[in-house]
Amino acid sequence: MVGENKIYRDSIKLTLEGTKIILAASEAKAKEIGVPMCIAIVDEGCNLIAFEKMDGAKITSIDIAINKAFTAAGSRKGTHEYAEVASPGKPAFGIHVSNQGRFTIFGGGLPILIKGEVVGGVGCSSGTAEQDREVAQAGLSALSSK
Repeated sequence: MVGENKIYRDSIKLTLEGTKIILAASEAKAKEIGVPMCIAIVDEGCNLIAFEKMDGAKITSIDIAINKAFTAAGSRKGTHEYAEVASPGKPAFGIHVSNQGRFTIFGGGLPILIKGEVVGGVGCSSGTAEQDREVAQAGLSALSSK
């Protein structure tokens, strides 16, 4: 946490420029692996700040990508981390119906961290959960290299 104080704290915010870096790198990775994607980026409050549906991406993946970004930012975890604990009989079973059904429990959503602080989330959808996660990670890697 940056600038912690008893009555307020300073925080780091993702800029539009940072968002564009994530979006461009994610799109490039999707092209490289040959899977057109829906790519969503939200801020720390889970508000959508950028979205792209590549030509050929699945229409049904629009909401999924947005919800993956929402889940990653809101929970401060990758969506893939919920697959095991949210299955029937596990401790977090049923979490997928929380937040009006937006909580996503399969791969492709990752939190965006800057200096250890979650400043948003990126969600990708249209491939397998592994492909979606790979595309999201490419965006984060590009941001962290700046």
